[in-house]
Amino acid sequence: MTRKKYIKLILILGSLTALGPFSIDMYLPGFSGIAKDLHTTVAKVSMSLSSYFIGISAGQLLYGPLLDRFGRKKPLFIGLLVYILASLGCVFVTDIDQFILLRFIQAIGSCAATVASIAMVRDLFPVKEIPKVFSLLMLVLGLSPMLAPTIGGYVTEDYGWHTVFFILMCMGIAVLLASQIGLPDSYKPDTSISLKPKPIISNFLKVLKEPQFYTYAFTGAIAFSGLFTYVAASPIVFMDIYHVDAKTYGWIFAFMSVSFIGSSQLNSVLLKKFSSEQLIFGALILQSIVSIVFLVLSLNNLLGLYETIAILFVFLGCLGISNPNTAGLTMAPFSKNAGSASALMGAIQLGLGSLASFAVGIFVKDSVAPMVFIMTVTTIIAFIVLNIGKRFITQKVELSAEDNFTSGH
Repeated sequence: MTRKKYIKLILILGSLTALGPFSIDMYLPGFSGIAKDLHTTVAKVSMSLSSYFIGISAGQLLYGPLLDRFGRKKPLFIGLLVYILASLGCVFVTDIDQFILLRFIQAIGSCAATVASIAMVRDLFPVKEIPKVFSLLMLVLGLSPMLAPTIGGYVTEDYGWHTVFFILMCMGIAVLLASQIGLPDSYKPDTSISLKPKPIISNFLKVLKEPQFYTYAFTGAIAFSGLFTYVAASPIVFMDIYHVDAKTYGWIFAFMSVSFIGSSQLNSVLLKKFSSEQLIFGALILQSIVSIVFLVLSLNNLLGLYETIAILFVFLGCLGISNPNTAGLTMAPFSKNAGSASALMGAIQLGLGSLASFAVGIFVKDSVAPMVFIMTVTTIIAFIVLNIGKRFITQKVELSAEDNFTSGH
């Protein structure tokens, strides 16, 4: 593959990957404005975030089989079209329940982009390139939450929150055109794949029974729900509890993303010295220690704005290291069912994430402690799941540099 083609593919796959985070993060600074305009509370507005996560989570399971059955481009086209129309709907929304529903539909649309980009990485690149490509996509995925709320903060302060959804609609159109023109047909539609519920479910069950899949998918997803907790709680924590304005909030959020991206790029360097397993283990131990300290401080009211930012920064850094590795090891055993495996991995991650963000909408009101409590509990559970699950993995499929697949006992 030529360098030019490689960069073009990464850019388009990256823009597909970025659509989701932009849709999640760009409207966060507008929470109090939306609450005011739709005559409701910020906590109720945060339910539109949960409905978005539920939409992505359900959508992932839907697109996995569709992408395997009809090839990558048709489902992608339809999904993006749904996304564009739902974003347009959000511009003209007048009622919070409509808004929560439209966010759900928007998520189901954007989801096509996420699942297709992961499946196409598996199609277009050799196995040993995959962790590297994932790290590059993580970079895009990480840059989006840096740019999105910052842009969102300025757009919201200067033009109002409706404009954010107009911009998202335009992004949807741009991504649709780029992917239809620029991406090769990377996968022949497999007509043997049935779209009846029973075979789909049995296919997902087959993936789920693979010990390497469930160990790393659940470890990664439970640890990662800490990120969803932070995203959902951050408008309440920074804007309601610490009283920063929309622009400042955008910058704080951007600064936090530096940690997540920086560490996922550091991950590519660390992979030369350590195995993915070692990195996951180390990151989770550090994350556990950090979150326990965080909890003790928050329960004793020892946290100001700067301490909260500093500790969250380290916490998100741990996730930036564990996440590409759990994703890589989760996907490694599947050359045939990559679409279903990637969909299931995403659904587990987002399903648990939406539970965490629902909890935030209910419990996080005037103190940081409930957010920290949710983060601490999820981190410790992830660590336990990792150590129990590891015992069931007999044939380990690794991503190694020497050859494509090595199985070790």
